[in-house]
Amino acid sequence: MIGRELRIRVPASTANLGSGFDTLGLALARYDEVRLRVVERGIRVEVSGEGADAVPRDASHLLVRALRAATDALGVELPGVELRCVNRIPHARGLGSSAATIVSGVAAGYALAGREPDESALDLAARFEGHADNVAASMLGGVVVAWSSAGASPAFRALRLEPHATLAPVLLVPEVESATHTTRGLLPERVPHEDAAFTASRAALAVAALTSRPDLLLDATADRLHQEYRRPAWPRALALVEELRAAGVPAAISGAGPTVVAFPTGELSWAGFDTTGLAVCPLAVDTRGVTVREESAGR
Repeated sequence: MIGRELRIRVPASTANLGSGFDTLGLALARYDEVRLRVVERGIRVEVSGEGADAVPRDASHLLVRALRAATDALGVELPGVELRCVNRIPHARGLGSSAATIVSGVAAGYALAGREPDESALDLAARFEGHADNVAASMLGGVVVAWSSAGASPAFRALRLEPHATLAPVLLVPEVESATHTTRGLLPERVPHEDAAFTASRAALAVAALTSRPDLLLDATADRLHQEYRRPAWPRALALVEELRAAGVPAAISGAGPTVVAFPTGELSWAGFDTTGLAVCPLAVDTRGVTVREESAGR
């Protein structure tokens, strides 16, 4: 075990996609990369890029905790570890940065045990997050439908679907950060039955739209379940979603926000929209999910 080296590459993700609250996810071609080396003792963490000044450098680092959880679950003794993390996924923007970190750790633990990530790996990762949409997208790639069943084992599961070849998401990423626990706290305990029925129909439609009928994405990404309730957290982002949709562009809040995800068809001039302070990022859809490569020692 001592001296083993792994290289992990994990994609960002966008979740909810309007109607698919805590259920739908899509992997994006922006990647965090980690180089891991097993050492005799101790934890050493180097971080560059996004969030480098804010994340811990010790055993409390989220990747280390996920790695330890995986190796413990698999009965693998991990003496010590060195990590070199290159973060490219913006933190606290609704692009699944924490999910990607968790998936990196779990996938590395499985690789050290000589196993590919499976349903139990997904369940372990989702337990860190409390839901599986982002972790499933980062782990499996493509489009995912995630769900959970209390008391079942595994409790969290996901189905990977092949995204339509023409999907061309554009992420509008602000400098301001958000936090899932804050925006989730804005949601009511009950919603009107007609709003639940409306959103359920659109979520079912979204599965078809993302995989075979992208022309239906405008209807499929409509939501009455969560976005409006979160307006106080990101009023400008939701206003932009509404402007885009009024112009016929499918758009939604990405995850917990405040990033906006849009699916324009053909060329779209952003001149007609207020994108001040937003990075306009066209991203391909990732179809591979997390990858782990074993390196020769010292390479």
